[in-house]
Amino acid sequence: MTLRDTPPFRADHVGSLLRPPHLLEAREKRATGEIGADELRTIEDDAIRDVVRMQRGVGLRSATDGEFRRTSWHMDFIYRLGGVHRTDDKIQVHFRNADGELDFESAALVVDEPVHLVETIFGEDFRFLAATVEPGVTAKLTIPSPSMVHYRGGRAALDKSVYPDEEQFWVDLSAAYAQQVAQVAALGCRYLQLDDTSLAYLNDPAQRQLLTERGDDAEHQHLRYIRQINAAIADRPAGLAVTTHMCRGNFRSSWAAEGGYDFVAEALFSELAVDGFFLEYDDDRSGGFAPLRFVPPGKMVVLGLVTTKRGVLESKDTLKRRIDEAARYVPLEQLCLSPQCGFSSTVEGNVLTYEQEVAKLRLIAEVADEVWGGQ
Repeated sequence: MTLRDTPPFRADHVGSLLRPPHLLEAREKRATGEIGADELRTIEDDAIRDVVRMQRGVGLRSATDGEFRRTSWHMDFIYRLGGVHRTDDKIQVHFRNADGELDFESAALVVDEPVHLVETIFGEDFRFLAATVEPGVTAKLTIPSPSMVHYRGGRAALDKSVYPDEEQFWVDLSAAYAQQVAQVAALGCRYLQLDDTSLAYLNDPAQRQLLTERGDDAEHQHLRYIRQINAAIADRPAGLAVTTHMCRGNFRSSWAAEGGYDFVAEALFSELAVDGFFLEYDDDRSGGFAPLRFVPPGKMVVLGLVTTKRGVLESKDTLKRRIDEAARYVPLEQLCLSPQCGFSSTVEGNVLTYEQEVAKLRLIAEVADEVWGGQ
């Protein structure tokens, strides 16, 4: 089996990692004014150096900064886009897990100026990561996809005096993203991931109903999102691999949506112009592998078979069996292995220990080596 020298790698991971307790403590002290921004950044730098060493130590060929400088995987990025601002309103997302239900609340957003890129978002963060990884390890940057700017509020979040026609919003948003892609590539980024829960949420009839009730076209929303992501990455430079990650929500070991990828699969896999798809496949709520039959030759599928929601370690035999099942629909050569989502999409993190996180990442690297060889 061919060794992959370009992302996504046979053994990979989504991006976010559990924040160490001393980093969480430092963030609290910064929030109360006990320490300054420079001191917090120094603590973050040290924590990122440690977690980069960990990723290398378990056998991964890519490394992220664990999203250690963020509170949220997506809102920290979205609020830095020109034209997008917080409001006093709150967005509530209903989550559930095996033990019950809980709600996540964050500030809502409004688009009250033309969308534009003010700066290279996370640019300095990526510079630090790139300077920290060892030779032979690819620094990976994760950002929310353009879809996420729209999905949180829909048409109602757009100031009609700025965007009387929603089409112009999409033009501006994709242009801002295209500029972001070009600028991170100029910093040396060779592995960019667009995280997108919306394309997975839309598989859930309950989520489509919510969108319909707020006035959006739920039955065709995914087609719009695919077009806009493609517009954002159409001019990416050669040598920049772009993947997307699509899960059904991840907050303190709980989820927001259920169902397989069937509703979006044909358009998604055949039309979305990314190099690889990180897909959530850790339990029955994720559906089966049949939608993978739409994946065309040359596109990589990263099977998220190892859960980040629980600390219990999966068996190698079970993972290999499931890889074999997926290979009935897409060739083994086009498959990779990862966790189903990040370990800490928000600063709170999922309900497992650092040791369990490391064990799961090491397991992924070991299984990938045994299945594909020479990792």
